[in-house]
Amino acid sequence: MPESLAAIWAPWRVEYFSLDKSRDFLTEAAQTSDDRAHLVVRRRKETFLIMNRFPYTVGHLMAVPYRKVADIADLTDGERLELWDQAAFAQNLLRKVVRAEGFNIGLNLGKAAGAGVADHLHLHIVPRWEGDNNFMPVLGGVRVMAEALDALWVKLAAE
Repeated sequence: MPESLAAIWAPWRVEYFSLDKSRDFLTEAAQTSDDRAHLVVRRRKETFLIMNRFPYTVGHLMAVPYRKVADIADLTDGERLELWDQAAFAQNLLRKVVRAEGFNIGLNLGKAAGAGVADHLHLHIVPRWEGDNNFMPVLGGVRVMAEALDALWVKLAAE
């Protein structure tokens, strides 16, 4: 590998590794009135839609109940319905704003399943595009984000 490609600089990742793991950012986002600072895109009666601060790809959103629950069985009927309503809204929004061609939508329940916040269930809505798999994550161990979070928040909130 040429020396110029030997290192890829991803300074935003230090933010993730420096996080205070005891901080409950989903509950903070649920209770804030500063949606932009917390990247909240849409609020409903029982749930909200938030941008993932450390996304897998541009436009990675999460639908979250205001109430902190860890399991699907602990959700009310209204919360379950609203989570899926948020997912449908997110799909339409991401089709318009980032021209998503497909989606991965799902839950990671429990630490063993990869949940970063195991005690506050959240539904991931990850936009995808034909041919968006590339060598960067495999060889470089990096994800390439084509747009800054704040700039994308402005577009999502406006839509």
